[in-house]
Amino acid sequence: MATAPIEPPQRLVSSLSGDPESPVRRWLTALPTLVQQQLAAWELTLERVHAPGGRSSLVALVRQQDGTPAALKFPVPGRVSAHERAALEVWDGWGAVRLLRSDDTSGALLLERLRSGESLRSLPEAKAVLEAAGTVRRLWVEPPPGHPFETLAGGTEEAVEGLRTAGAVARSAGQLVEQAVELRRGLPAGSEERFLLHGAFRQGKVLAGARAPWLAVGPSPVVGERAYDLAALVLDRSEDLLAGSGAAAVARRRVAKLADSLEVDRDRLRDWTLYRAVDTGVREVAVGDRQRGEQLLEFAAWL
Repeated sequence: MATAPIEPPQRLVSSLSGDPESPVRRWLTALPTLVQQQLAAWELTLERVHAPGGRSSLVALVRQQDGTPAALKFPVPGRVSAHERAALEVWDGWGAVRLLRSDDTSGALLLERLRSGESLRSLPEAKAVLEAAGTVRRLWVEPPPGHPFETLAGGTEEAVEGLRTAGAVARSAGQLVEQAVELRRGLPAGSEERFLLHGAFRQGKVLAGARAPWLAVGPSPVVGERAYDLAALVLDRSEDLLAGSGAAAVARRRVAKLADSLEVDRDRLRDWTLYRAVDTGVREVAVGDRQRGEQLLEFAAWL
């Protein structure tokens, strides 16, 4: 068992509220103890905490009692983390990382070990898009009866309010924000599709594995139409388009190509892509990443 102090990665620390009385900050303070307790409860040996890691969880690389490698994940508490476990249970390793164990009290997830340093972003773009499309297609399954997942329609007002709040910081994007708000209000009612979606799918969320070449991780699951999931993939590597010529035409071709390859309506994919580009763009501006945010807003304007 590990006895060395456990330090949450700086990226995680920086992404959470600085208010020492906030629930997430109290969770962060208790996190080293939670990790040690879970290691003992599940008889795991700590190799190291994965760094730089993500902004919404701590992941520790561990060994199980029989020596099998695994990953111990502690998501930031909340609805999304609880639903991540439920989605992984539904997929049961089909297109996604396999959930080995979970703990209701701590929120810990024990996952099969993937090669965290090798995502689809390490591949040439054409190959990466092909592999990503094959992976996300496996995740689109019918949600089980009585599922806990939010629907795109059910989350409309919360999404619109969040977009308006973040958009107030990016004042120059006002027209795009209003267009995105209108789309977000109307799009869910225009489709009868009810698939379980990854919700945050992109090339960086697909890692190399031993059981399968590529497996998805880190879902923010939601139920709705496939175009919503695919929109995030359209936005992948948008910064690369800025370096080339004819970027607007290339962006529109990307929408058409992905829509056709996965039998998704082109117009709906374009609209969801515009919405997600604006939504993510203004949020990036709001948290201080103006360069990334403005890239996404420019992408939205091309559509």
